[in-house]
Amino acid sequence: MKMEQEDKKSKSQVKREMHALEKLGEQLTRLPEGKIKGLGLPEELFEAIRFAKTITTRGAGKRQRQYIGRLMRNVDPQPIEMALADIDGEHSAETGHFQELERLRDGLVEETPGVLEEVLGRYPQLERQRLMQLVRGIRRERELNKPPKSYRALFAYLRECSS
Repeated sequence: MKMEQEDKKSKSQVKREMHALEKLGEQLTRLPEGKIKGLGLPEELFEAIRFAKTITTRGAGKRQRQYIGRLMRNVDPQPIEMALADIDGEHSAETGHFQELERLRDGLVEETPGVLEEVLGRYPQLERQRLMQLVRGIRRERELNKPPKSYRALFAYLRECSS
């Protein structure tokens, strides 16, 4: 008798697991469709996630999330969780790269010592003349209170050279 009780999950444990699957399904609904297709989900689950993205009312959205959670009972959540962690890691790395490019851009504009040499050393394909032209344009735009067109252009140029 005791052995049977150890194998059987409590009602609370089952509920916790179902809520975890619902949350996992909710995370899936926030992903772009292309990334969801790459996860290799069953067709019915994929369609339910796609449909959940179109729902705008609160109650219907909750029902759809619960339905996705029910469908996920038949799927091993481990590979999905790992794929979501990889996607989050990619996003974090990309954000870090953008922050580094912003730091370099701001250093160039404010003439921080050593930044120009760092940029030219890190990205040898960069054209010094174009770089300085964009920096001068940024300063000119700031003096005249114009929109930051050159500021964006410098960031785009640094991003282009970094990839």
